[in-house]
Amino acid sequence: MTPSQLSRFLVSSDFSVYYRRVKQLHWDNQAISAYALLAVIDGQLSYTSGLKKGELEANDFLLLGPTAALSVSSKELELLFLTLSSALVIERAAGMKLIVSTSTVTFTADPIRNDRKLNKLTIDLIAELTVERPGKEIVTRALVEQLLVQLLRQHSTARRSDELELSRVGLIDRRIRRSVELMHAQLDQDLSLKDLAAASYLSPFHFARLFKKLTGATPHNYLAAIRAHHAQTLLADTDLSIAQVGAKVGYLSSSHFTKAFRLATGATPREFRKGLVSS
Repeated sequence: MTPSQLSRFLVSSDFSVYYRRVKQLHWDNQAISAYALLAVIDGQLSYTSGLKKGELEANDFLLLGPTAALSVSSKELELLFLTLSSALVIERAAGMKLIVSTSTVTFTADPIRNDRKLNKLTIDLIAELTVERPGKEIVTRALVEQLLVQLLRQHSTARRSDELELSRVGLIDRRIRRSVELMHAQLDQDLSLKDLAAASYLSPFHFARLFKKLTGATPHNYLAAIRAHHAQTLLADTDLSIAQVGAKVGYLSSSHFTKAFRLATGATPREFRKGLVSS
């Protein structure tokens, strides 16, 4: 593996791409509120997602649904992490006639190995992220679209969605939709478990159990993931200071914000901003 460390981040309205070449990486039980693809380019990592634990090696991929939680640890690693909004995935699946209006998309839960098409598209995407060329934005979006088509063609199935619904906050179980909407609407507030449970008309005890069952994450961790995602957008699209970004997503302490952001992304806010690629 090339020893030099490198980070490139691209954030857009319907997808985000993180490319990392690091000596050590640790994400701790972060909720994924979108569909996601974790690709190991070089090295090896250990992961936990829900009840599943495993190892990924070079050229392995892991797909995650929008109600997954993920923990990752590794040393000497090169990886790509791509998130895709639920609206984009469902729109493309419907356009390809893979699903109907009463169903949604489920990706394989097992690691993907030996998919040469995915390997090539991933390497091409990394090349666009790491080398300055005219038309970078156009080519990057085209490659993300091709990756999504490959995932839908080869690694997806349709699933009836009696409980899941596509709302303004993504694909979410309707039983907790109102609480998740509250998280998005009041990111800068100190939301208690009681506040969140009340939004879903449940007691705090039953709400916490149901939320963990449906998302794989505690309400606290899920809220932290939403805050981290919104912080990434603010870091990419505004000139706000890191302290101001932290305050806007509910962290009055800069050190607390930096710690939470690093758990969610594997980078500090300063490292993230430095590694940003124009979208």
